Amino acid sequence: MLLAIQHKKLMEIMQFPQKLIENIEKVIVGKRDVIELLLVGLFSNGHILIEDIPGVGKTMLSRALARSIDAKFKRIQFTPDLLPSDITGVSVYNQKTQEFEIKPGPIFANIVLADEINRTTPRTQSGLLECMQEYRVTIDGVPCPLPEPFLVIATQNPIEYHGTYPLPEAQVDRFLMQLSIGYPSKLEEENIVADRMKEDPIDLLKPVLGISDVLALQKRVAEVYIEKDIVSYIVEIVSRTRDLPDVKLGVSPRGSLALMRTSKAMAFLEKRDYVIPSDVKTLAVPALAHRIIIQPHSLVKGVTRNKVISRVVEEVPTPIKKTT
Repeated sequence: MLLAIQHKKLMEIMQFPQKLIENIEKVIVGKRDVIELLLVGLFSNGHILIEDIPGVGKTMLSRALARSIDAKFKRIQFTPDLLPSDITGVSVYNQKTQEFEIKPGPIFANIVLADEINRTTPRTQSGLLECMQEYRVTIDGVPCPLPEPFLVIATQNPIEYHGTYPLPEAQVDRFLMQLSIGYPSKLEEENIVADRMKEDPIDLLKPVLGISDVLALQKRVAEVYIEKDIVSYIVEIVSRTRDLPDVKLGVSPRGSLALMRTSKAMAFLEKRDYVIPSDVKTLAVPALAHRIIIQPHSLVKGVTRNKVISRVVEEVPTPIKKTT
């Protein structure tokens, strides 16, 4: 009886990703691959950097995800005058109790949209380091845990550099993946315009999961099996990025962990309890490309981070499934 109940619960959890995808697609048209990668980040308990031009739906995607899981959502507009305390919160003196009290900042939410993160100063950018790595905030020496789940979705414009502060390598490396949404097709854009003639679909979006469901998903993803040969495959891909003539700075060990975690989440998304090489290949570019720095002379020749990672994946031998 207990096994039957556990099996039924597992089957329900396996259906959660599809419910989320279908719900978000009511708002975000024609970007199923991007939605899937966003969910990979959520299930992996990691953070997402979206680099794309304005107006393609970065904010809407974040809001749709938050509504779909009934999560607390906060949007922080990053500007040059923003201070770290504007994000994390402050300690204020209460005259009635004659004690200092923590006044939480907008970072205390399940999903935080860090909009145009590269428009604020390095000092303020660094205020997110502890939040993203340790899932807590220290305010006047007091450690304050952030709510679970906790996901930072940061955006930046890849074209406009005036008045921006490029993210330092330590900050970029803390993002599990970097995504791009891209323009919709003509037909998709017609559907977007038609859907918004009377009202915004986001206003009608209802939750399909709860916070407890997401935490159960994250726990289940962590239990997905990955063979030793595939772990070696991941490490080989990462290590090769450190010895390429076109690369000034290769992928750190954090990149190996990111590729492993996202591959597990992709396997779960495909309704498998084990990782296969194609999961690794699918996630290699979004999980690793943003972690490398291309040599200046190679940039002039048209070498890009995505091309470098794609070439490495092609060159590394794919593990062969063992037969018994």
